[in-house]
Amino acid sequence: MSLSRTISEAFAPLVDLVYPPRCPLCGDGLGEQSGLCLSCWETLALPREPSCTSCQRPLGDDTHEGMTCAACMQDPPKHDGIATGTIYNDTSRKLVLSFKHGRKIALAPMLAGMIRARLAGLEGEWLAVPVPLHRLRLWSRGFNQSALLARELAKAENVELVVDGLVRTKPTPSLGGLGKRERARALQGAISPHPKRTDLLKGANVLLVDDVLTSGETTNACVSVLRRAGAKRVKIACFSRVLDEAL
Repeated sequence: MSLSRTISEAFAPLVDLVYPPRCPLCGDGLGEQSGLCLSCWETLALPREPSCTSCQRPLGDDTHEGMTCAACMQDPPKHDGIATGTIYNDTSRKLVLSFKHGRKIALAPMLAGMIRARLAGLEGEWLAVPVPLHRLRLWSRGFNQSALLARELAKAENVELVVDGLVRTKPTPSLGGLGKRERARALQGAISPHPKRTDLLKGANVLLVDDVLTSGETTNACVSVLRRAGAKRVKIACFSRVLDEAL
């Protein structure tokens, strides 16, 4: 057990006394500082099985393990799988907004823990690389939420964190409301490997970490860049994924 963990556990009763544990969504009392209350937990939409072997998209109950979804058969993905903690709904949206825009960065360990629950064992050596923010947005927000999740996953999985493995070289507009082609056009040339990390990325297994996977255009751009940099495998890990058909 690390010294920091020992100290944290020693002071936990005092912290709970001064700041009584409460659910980050509804404010109800909790037994400890992390997690959700039972009522809020039950409103989360969790991934289910069976799922697509390529992208882990939930499949119908009449399917069986080992099948590939129609989307992946039509357009095989460049990544090596997606691990998502939740399916995007009102509850996960509130958590993401609190984490990213409400600056409740203490949610990072809980959100990363939910991602980790969906990660199959990472065999061999891996690098945890976050989806990058442009420096202007990073300065404005004060942190990269994907980097915070990547840090927690790296610690839990005992893999190397490469927080600047990818860089966003130009600012991009909000992708919300844009079509697939418009999103791809906005991201063209916006993401590159860090010039000082190219040797590290070459031949590596990369866990690409993001908070929310919506259309997938941003992560697709990151995966393409990592592949061109020589990454051997790229698996996407995100807290929530927009899959309306799965709700």
